[in-house]
Amino acid sequence: MAKRGFGSSGGEQEKEGRKKITKESFRRGLQIFGYVLPYKYKFIIGLVFLVLSSLTMMAFPYLVGKLFDSSNANGLLQDINLVAMGLFAVILLQGIFSFFRVYFFAQVSENAVANIRRDLYSKFVQLPISFYEKRRVGEITSRITNDVTQVQDAMSITLAELFRQVTTLIVGIIFIMWISVKLSLFMLATFPVLVALALVFGRKIKMLSKKTQDELANTNVIVEETLQAINTVKSFTNEMFEVGRYRTTLDKAVKTAITGAYYRGAFITFIIVGLFGGIILVIWYGVTLVANGDIAQGDLVSFVLYTVFIGASVGGLGDLYGKVQAALGATERILEILQEQEEPTDKSVKTLSQIPRVHGDISYQHVAFSYPTRPDIQVLRDISFGVRAGEKVALVGPSGAGKSTIIQLLMRYYDLQGGRITVDGKDIRDMDMTMLRANIGVVPQEVLLFGGSIRENIAYGRPEATETEIIEAAHKANAYDFIKSFPEGFDTLVGERGIKLSGGQRQRIAIARAILKNPAILILDEATSALDSESEHLVQQAMDVLMKDRTTIVIAHRLATIRKVDKILVIENGEIVEEGSHDELSLNPDGMYANLLRLQFELS
Repeated sequence: MAKRGFGSSGGEQEKEGRKKITKESFRRGLQIFGYVLPYKYKFIIGLVFLVLSSLTMMAFPYLVGKLFDSSNANGLLQDINLVAMGLFAVILLQGIFSFFRVYFFAQVSENAVANIRRDLYSKFVQLPISFYEKRRVGEITSRITNDVTQVQDAMSITLAELFRQVTTLIVGIIFIMWISVKLSLFMLATFPVLVALALVFGRKIKMLSKKTQDELANTNVIVEETLQAINTVKSFTNEMFEVGRYRTTLDKAVKTAITGAYYRGAFITFIIVGLFGGIILVIWYGVTLVANGDIAQGDLVSFVLYTVFIGASVGGLGDLYGKVQAALGATERILEILQEQEEPTDKSVKTLSQIPRVHGDISYQHVAFSYPTRPDIQVLRDISFGVRAGEKVALVGPSGAGKSTIIQLLMRYYDLQGGRITVDGKDIRDMDMTMLRANIGVVPQEVLLFGGSIRENIAYGRPEATETEIIEAAHKANAYDFIKSFPEGFDTLVGERGIKLSGGQRQRIAIARAILKNPAILILDEATSALDSESEHLVQQAMDVLMKDRTTIVIAHRLATIRKVDKILVIENGEIVEEGSHDELSLNPDGMYANLLRLQFELS
């Protein structure tokens, strides 16, 4: 089922994100920090506060040790107060430095990540259609959500913590070696065993945690699938089947989570016994050194605190390494998108009024094509026909014959593999893509409106249009009356994908949008095939207005809607098998068009 593929895709992505850090991945990871350069001064200031914060904290164990030494009989009250004030000063400075470190790093990361998101979104909307055919929408959106979030965490938290932990480790080891070499070697001898066992436990817990998340993701997929297709579930009376499917997957997630809890419990026991046991050994040995006069009592206290700091930093490095791995994987995936070849659109164009209008002559000359995802299947074979400016041509034929592909090639959603298409005698591959598409209006079979208001959806045809122009377009599209029947009128929210409107209403909004765009070339892709008779009549009237004085290509299954066109092309298996007017083609009893007419007449 679909959920199987979804789950495996997520697992592969996670595996990709956790791959080993190599020189190449590190180099590519640094590329993303180019977004930090505009804020480099704030980053440097944040880095300075990070250094000050890390070093200040390392003075804490030293001063605590001195406080203990000053409490001896020989110590003066003045010394105790001075050291205590020094400790308060360290904590105060630590708080101040941490505040400014977080503040400046947040400014850098938030602005840099906002720029990454803007560039990613800009790249997405400018990539060719073929890019989206090879990838799932969930995979694409994860780049701008999950991957960018991981990079943001790396910029604002992970790298700062990594620097802090490494500083703590290095400075801590230097201090303990300076306090007592004997005690340091004794303490460090216990570390390899503790670290090795911690890594084993940590890897197992992380694997089980990941498995639990995957299982929960599978349950979420079942919920999403079921709710999206609830009508289908109920029509097949499969409610209990879906409940059983969900229960089975949920039971797997619970079982894995309980296993993970078992290992987490064992790990906590190990930490309590191993870590604190090691500290007890260090204290025991340190006390014997104090008794022998090898080190001072305060130095032992400082040593123990430094040991705790070092242990915490070593324990945190494993998790930070994993986060760095994930961030580098996310960085590579983001860069893959940013380095994709986008369509050559004209980014300087702000309004449609800036774009020259074409006359509208179209010519297909020996066009051949196969989709990039299916190169072995020839979709179009030697397609040749012409459409004069203002002429209306219909494409008919069985599903899969290649009608929609002919239109997609005119829009340059794909590039040809053979032949050429010209507009006003100029090869469309030599035309500016923005100018080409700005001169073409499309009314599709399935109209997908944006979730805003009716006004915003109509104005999408020409965002700079005035209120008067929007209302005029609604009138011409036979949409004004039903729009004004809503309490909010043009401010009515259409809902996600236009779900609050009927099929005929959505279609008339799409026609109003096309009227407002005022294209030289119009494409009607089976625009009335899914409508009832009343809606079809209103939509057909609106389309008659829209088609006036425009070069029009109509794709239609209902042949009654194309009787008035100038020419009909019958497409079969990627070839033009018949060409002529409705009257000419219907008089050929052996032709495909006449056969299609008979079939529709019998069905009606």
